[in-house]
Amino acid sequence: MKNKKIIIGSRGSKLALIYAEKAREKILTYAKDFGIEEVTIKKIVTKGDQVKDKRLSEVGGKGLFSKTIEDELLDNKIDIAVHALKDMPSEETKGLLTNCFLERNDPREILISKDNKHLKDLASNAIVGTSSFRREFQIKQIRKDLECKLIRGNVDTRIKKLNENLYDAIILSYAGINSLGLNQNISQTFSTTEIIPCAGQGVIALQCRNNDEELIQLLKKINHQQTYSSIKAERNVLKVLEGDCETAVGVFADINGDKINLEAELFSLDGSKRFHLKLSENIDKADELGIEMGKTLKKISNNSYKK
Repeated sequence: MKNKKIIIGSRGSKLALIYAEKAREKILTYAKDFGIEEVTIKKIVTKGDQVKDKRLSEVGGKGLFSKTIEDELLDNKIDIAVHALKDMPSEETKGLLTNCFLERNDPREILISKDNKHLKDLASNAIVGTSSFRREFQIKQIRKDLECKLIRGNVDTRIKKLNENLYDAIILSYAGINSLGLNQNISQTFSTTEIIPCAGQGVIALQCRNNDEELIQLLKKINHQQTYSSIKAERNVLKVLEGDCETAVGVFADINGDKINLEAELFSLDGSKRFHLKLSENIDKADELGIEMGKTLKKISNNSYKK
């Protein structure tokens, strides 16, 4: 390898840097085999980090967290990009390859509330903070009376806003809370069937240039195959639905032996309609399963609007 030094690009938040360090440790395991002597992390400020008072869908979608990092990768300023997969658009950026995923962290959703209450015990019309239409519509399926209000910022900021009584509860991913060592704040953990996560939740993705053969081979070594299969199924659902921030869709793949079980729900734009589906297939058909589910959900929802 020409470059004896590898630069990893990452968002600069505390959580993003924890994920980048995990990726760095994995890369170092095989670094000597590829002649790599040093692996460093470069902090990159993204537009998603700068705009904190609006939904991502209002200012450009999921790519706000990944585009600046991808630009640095395309400009050869970094060698590998590390992303929280759930923040990446479903379509790959031209010239780049996202084909390496670390073993999935816990994909579940959690509730943090005042007085440690469960969702069912919150007062009528309590305010729940979330930045996601998906979470908002899923919460309304459980408690129609609750009011969902936009909340942005990193995990610490969101917990601070809760403690300042701006919200009665907030919904977050378990993976983030756990990685930051903030589990003591959790009031309730939802199963993946109670609240279906977004595609790729809990997964750290590593991305490189699609012509960098040596790095492609290195990333193959650290790719977690079971996570890879799950992700291919989940993200194929999104691709077929052309899903981004405004598409409220939950999708989760669970692997049991040689079977992959896929569950998804799609909401109408106003959240009034929910389309739910479960399918299973052999694990070697993960790609096809995701495409089939996406097409079926699309057909069901389109037919619903024609009636």
